[in-house]
Amino acid sequence: MTEKGDSSEKQWRTAAPRVRMPAAQRREQLITVGRQLFAERGFDATSVEEVAARAKVSKPVVYEHFGGKEGLYAVVIDREVRALLDRITTALTAGHPRELLEQAALALLDYIDEEPHGFQVLTRNSPLLSASGSFSSVMNDVAHQVEHILGAEFKSRGLDPKFAELYSQALVGMVALVGQWWREARKPPKKEMVAAQLVNLAWNGLSHLEPKPGLQTRRVR
Repeated sequence: MTEKGDSSEKQWRTAAPRVRMPAAQRREQLITVGRQLFAERGFDATSVEEVAARAKVSKPVVYEHFGGKEGLYAVVIDREVRALLDRITTALTAGHPRELLEQAALALLDYIDEEPHGFQVLTRNSPLLSASGSFSSVMNDVAHQVEHILGAEFKSRGLDPKFAELYSQALVGMVALVGQWWREARKPPKKEMVAAQLVNLAWNGLSHLEPKPGLQTRRVR
């Protein structure tokens, strides 16, 4: 009886060999698995063994495609950076500065809401306020785009355009920090409400800027 069962199992295995995945499809699968693991565990805590196990392949397959964990991580990060920048760049279509602020804020909140793994990958090993890192690099690129918008707006209002870079960093940092907080808190629940509150603070503050601001408690030298 046992021999018959063993024979049937052998026949089944012979009749149903494992289907080999095309190289391009396998690569995409490994990127998807790596993205999820890097989001869950971070770079240091993720191993090639875990990537291979979750993808149901051997370790050499991972090395064949990416050369190791570092190569896989670099591909995942590069894709997320481009995806986030594309979202924000595509969103900036309106002509009015306030609408542009709304679009930029919503684009970032959309990404945080719709791509939680991607956002986690960008921020887990890259502190938001660090001088370097993937997420900081993306936010700097966004700030440069906002800087051009603010520079033109400052000139039209008779304000000094040399401070446009400072204000762009402040605005983008505000949205990014709030977005990171909102991802966990979910208060208010709708991202449109979050964007509206952010733009309310930013726009009403920008629209009442003093030409030469000073401090009440300490003089600016």
